Amino acid sequence: MDFVQRVIGNFAESIRIKTDAVNQLAPAIASAAESLTACLLNGNKILCCGNGGSAADAQHFASEMINRFEQERPGLPAIALTTDSSVLTSIANDYQYADVFSRQVRALGQTDDTLLAISTSGASHSIIHAIDAAHDRRMSVIALTGRNGGQVAEMLQDTDMELRVPADSTARIQEVHLMIIHSLCDLIDHKLIGAEP
Repeated sequence: MDFVQRVIGNFAESIRIKTDAVNQLAPAIASAAESLTACLLNGNKILCCGNGGSAADAQHFASEMINRFEQERPGLPAIALTTDSSVLTSIANDYQYADVFSRQVRALGQTDDTLLAISTSGASHSIIHAIDAAHDRRMSVIALTGRNGGQVAEMLQDTDMELRVPADSTARIQEVHLMIIHSLCDLIDHKLIGAEP
């Protein structure tokens, strides 16, 4: 096996999928950024969740909001529901793993907050339960998915948005999810502080 050619192939596939995704998703990403910005300007917060690599993406987004992205600005209220090991393990132990995010959404979420729910398959039970909880709390949902969107796509309401990556590979979907997250951060900063192009 030629490792160099394999690396080149991985890069080429990632570039192709990103090109396909931007052609399909650019308007939806812009709309999602407008929605998130309105949420923040109205004094609400963003709750973020995902599993595995998507947990890292949720934490990445929250860190860019609370600290900063590329421009100096005050911190913005975002909470990654993936970070408190005592909360996560107590919920998983006392109830079931599928409830690890939904119980936090019910405790921390308020009307007009936004849930940023990340699932490459759209089939994660913990994400599905979190979206149910967000709807019960009258929160809007922005879902980052891939493949066919799974059950997540089927349960979204009119006030929700889905940003579905047109790919089947988990790795490639996650790469585009990170690009979407950085685009959202850039657009939020641009709207709030006129970030430089």
